[in-house]
Order: sequence, then structure tokens, then C-alpha cells
Amino acid sequence: MKKKRIVLHFPHKLIDKPIAYHLVKDYNLVFNILQAKIIPNEEGVMVLELSGKDKEYADGIKFLQRQGIKVQTLSRDVKRNEKRCTHCGACIAVCPTDALRVDRKTMEVIFDINECIACELCVPACPPRAMEVKF
Repeated sequence: MKKKRIVLHFPHKLIDKPIAYHLVKDYNLVFNILQAKIIPNEEGVMVLELSGKDKEYADGIKFLQRQGIKVQTLSRDVKRNEKRCTHCGACIAVCPTDALRVDRKTMEVIFDINECIACELCVPACPPRAMEVKF
């Protein structure tokens, strides 16, 4: 069983197509939409948590790519600039998933990419601008 968080970039011509429907019906995949920015006549961006059997997952990703959808792994897009981070903790108050939390022993802010949903709330909350989210 494979489970990943991915970013999909839709060309504007595909915004009204039932892409998610085909992932479920044709490839038996389960998805959770974590974030979506879909505007008519513009590129759409969607962050999904996608899971299913390994072969069906791979086939579903190939289907997306054949449709002209760019697929990226989420972990490449969410980063913390370690040189900028002062471990002030301002980001932890806005993080809805506890991807950012304080280690009580060291009092340093821990960033767990596996818990991050790329909601971008940490970006404006971070005084030294250490959090970077790019799709």
C-alpha cells in the first residue's frame, strides 16, 4: 500500500474534467484534498494525499501525467531555511497539524514534513521568514 502527499498542476483546459473521479473509479485510489487553488482560465494547483495499492497508485500517476497534469511530491515544496530559523516558536501556534512543534528538552522547533499539509499558515507567521512553500 502506497500513501503519498502530492501536488498536481492542472492546465486550465482540464479544470472542468472529472480527474479525481477517475482516480477513484478506474484506479481504486483514495484521496484527501489538503489544499486546492482552482480558478477558471488559469492553472489549477491541488495538494492531495493519495493512497492505494502500489500498481494502482503507479497507474493512477501515469494517468494524471497522460492528461497533461504535472505531478510533484509535496516534500520537495515545503522547506524550512535552517539558517534563518531562530526557533522562536511563532509558527507552532498556527500549524493545524503539529508539523511544527517544540521539543521540550531542547526548546527547538521541530519540523515534521510528513505531517505538513502545505497550508502556508506558517509562512506569514514566521518573523525571520524561515518557512518556504513553493508549488
